[in-house]
Amino acid sequence: MKTGRTLADLAQELSRQLKAKKDMIVPSPLMRFATDSGGTSRLTVETTDGAAQFGITDLAKRQLAEKLGIPYGYFERMRGKQPDLLDRNVNTWLYSETERRLVRTLDGNVRAVLSDRYRRLDNYDLAEHVLPILQRLPGGQPVSVELTETRMYLKWVTSEVREEIQPGDVVQAGVVITNSEVGLGSLSVQPLVYRLICRNGLIAADHSMRKTHVGRLKETRDDAVTVFKDDTLEAEDKAFFLKVRDAVEDAVSQVTFKQVAQRMRRTLGIVLSGDPVRSVDVVGTRYLLNEEERNGVLRHLISGGDLSGYGLVNAVTGYSQEVLDYDRATDFEALGGKLLDLPAQGWKEIAEAA
Repeated sequence: MKTGRTLADLAQELSRQLKAKKDMIVPSPLMRFATDSGGTSRLTVETTDGAAQFGITDLAKRQLAEKLGIPYGYFERMRGKQPDLLDRNVNTWLYSETERRLVRTLDGNVRAVLSDRYRRLDNYDLAEHVLPILQRLPGGQPVSVELTETRMYLKWVTSEVREEIQPGDVVQAGVVITNSEVGLGSLSVQPLVYRLICRNGLIAADHSMRKTHVGRLKETRDDAVTVFKDDTLEAEDKAFFLKVRDAVEDAVSQVTFKQVAQRMRRTLGIVLSGDPVRSVDVVGTRYLLNEEERNGVLRHLISGGDLSGYGLVNAVTGYSQEVLDYDRATDFEALGGKLLDLPAQGWKEIAEAA
């Protein structure tokens, strides 16, 4: 498992971002899009204090294109070859829209363009409420925390809840909490399995709690830009964080962990009787792994010397430690959990691939 930041580093960056970010509810006609000859785009927002100009991230460009009904492939083609045409397209549709958008900015860049019904759940507020819950877990300790451009991750384990999958192969119960401020998924609380022998992590998604970011429409005048400051926004209610606490406790409970451990033991009896290369290809095709990723999983499978379903699960989660991008590495931890939940026919297709 990738280690990410220290808790102190995470706290420092969350505090910095809290001061640097700004959110606005913007009527679409008050936004203007401009792209220079080199393909760099900027978004200007007309506010009551004058025009404010921002850079725009790739994710925010994709969200803007989607909301305006412009296919992103065509959007990018225009940006690279006909930037003036792109600007005319975007600005024409912005001006003709009646919708308002939540524009989220950080460090002078638009990082998300979302519905004005999007319910904010900021990483700072979440960490402030959730870290004390995690720190109270008996025998608990952080194994990985990170703040990427798109998500915050809190991965915690407890030494008090453990199982032996096979002789000498001990796993501990844990929990992973993820949140996105930029529209890439809801808050989730999921069980985490931490394998001591190799420090791999596996995310079991079937017991997860998810909380969407859709809330009540914020009331504003149709022709105005509303700027939200953190000290004026309502905190999440107490009942919500009680649900998060309950989800954390459920994720690391003996009952939940025994269920996940039993599914892990089931994969010990699945023999990869076909061609290991083809078995990995079946996984790669089903879960959209590129060639480099397939080769990495295959390398871990062969070097592990365990041609079973369990060996394949560990190859997938083991490869996650090599992946440079933290978000993508976490995808591989979640993929390990998806493999555990495969029905018999799904495993048959993998195991007998030739």
